[in-house]
Amino acid sequence: MITFIINPISGGVSSDAARARAELASAIVDRHGDPAEVFVTEHQGHARELTRAAVARGARLVMAWGGDGTINEVASALTFGEVPLGIVPAGSGNGLARQLSINLKPDEAIRRAIAAEPRRIDVGEIDGRLFVNLAGIGFDAHVASKFSEASNRRRGFASYVSIAGRALMTYEPATYSIRADSDDSACPPTRAVLVTVANSPEFGNGAVIAPGARVDDGLLDLVVMEEHSRLNTIVQLPRLFQGTVDRAKGCSIRRIARATIESDRPMVYHVDGEPVKGGLSLRVRVHPLALYVAV
Repeated sequence: MITFIINPISGGVSSDAARARAELASAIVDRHGDPAEVFVTEHQGHARELTRAAVARGARLVMAWGGDGTINEVASALTFGEVPLGIVPAGSGNGLARQLSINLKPDEAIRRAIAAEPRRIDVGEIDGRLFVNLAGIGFDAHVASKFSEASNRRRGFASYVSIAGRALMTYEPATYSIRADSDDSACPPTRAVLVTVANSPEFGNGAVIAPGARVDDGLLDLVVMEEHSRLNTIVQLPRLFQGTVDRAKGCSIRRIARATIESDRPMVYHVDGEPVKGGLSLRVRVHPLALYVAV
């Protein structure tokens, strides 16, 4: 049995898309001779609940049709298990899907997932929450928080860019102390515009924050972008889309298995784009090859 879990509004489409997505999923699976069940999420956390129930019923594959948040919920419920994750990309950025070379056309993504020999990838953890693409503290988490507010009724990439543009003028960086792996002492406090912990290289839409990251190397890439001036930060932004952010002034990247991040103020962070309120200290770790993906 193949289970589809569909976010009806991911990617900025109308809620009417849920019916079309469900019908397409059922039709493709039927042609392959597999029994299928299709569920549509109704609230945050619902995809995680549906996934656990599907595994208990004996699903051989669970397909997450949506954006990074939907994929995160389904993947979190499948991590440390034997049932693979399939992805139908339908979000604003689709960073993980792009890195896994998943076709952005739904029918092709479904067909290939059904026929794939599953492979294992790493899963990250921050403050007890799992992530499969990346987690972040600082500017990107601030933007994710604004994007997720109930008052923001516009979804999709254009809305995200609009919010990020406004925030770039007003965001005030915090100061962080970071101790990675078995370091005896923390690095000197750093005023950073963002701290990213990457399992794969890409935020989404071609914005590469960790050029050398790999999803199956048993490590996470810790990216720290110091802010020397707001002008310098803005000037360096095109490097994200050129794959050269590691050459930017103030950028440092190191591979880690564990880290502790502390700040002078309570931290807002995100896991695969979903904002979370944290405290003054966050612990990060990798779970090597903890998740099967059907790609």
